[in-house]
Amino acid sequence: MAPSDDVLGKLSSLDSTTCLNRKTHYLIQRTGYREQWVKEKETICNSGLDKRPLPRWYEEAKVGIFIHYGVYSVPSFGSEWFWTNWQKYIRFMQRNYKPNFTYQQFAEEFTAELFNATQWALLFRDSGARYVVLTSKHHDRYTLWPSKHSFGWNSMDVGPKRDIIKELSAAVREVSDLKFGLYYSLFEWFNRLWIDDKLHLLMQQNYVNQKVRPEQMDLV
Repeated sequence: MAPSDDVLGKLSSLDSTTCLNRKTHYLIQRTGYREQWVKEKETICNSGLDKRPLPRWYEEAKVGIFIHYGVYSVPSFGSEWFWTNWQKYIRFMQRNYKPNFTYQQFAEEFTAELFNATQWALLFRDSGARYVVLTSKHHDRYTLWPSKHSFGWNSMDVGPKRDIIKELSAAVREVSDLKFGLYYSLFEWFNRLWIDDKLHLLMQQNYVNQKVRPEQMDLV
């Protein structure tokens, strides 16, 4: 059934800044779910976090620090999207690593030997920043805490053998009055649950229910 003019108008008024994920939008457009999805998405945007006011401290803070720290810090080349952009870095890998080296092997070299939570916290405080946000997990699925939902691929099981989040959050709160927050990347490039959900046009949410929500609750 073709979507109504009213729905088409609503679609055109939505963009990535008003809760619309363009990949989801494209997938839904190709099926018969466009009108239904728009109505559901509009309800979420108009009644949820989108209307929640910003905290006063955030409005007044002006300066904060956002940290990406993880397996991708080992090559320190390109960006934190190193794994999914692997084909762009073939020459870099050939020049710096043995043949057939994999992204997973970077984790063994992510020792965090220079990571000192107290020193980091003091640096943040002295910089004049009012808040600091650490990436708890990026799209490569590697977590900076011992997540039971990322067994064998977290900072306690492989790499530094340390709970980075626990150490840094404790240090920040001990030596400063900075607000401490965590960033959590939602989808994971090569997670089978996520891939399967996409194949089902996101009409199922096994990845959300079995991975995302449990880990977010763990962090909270």
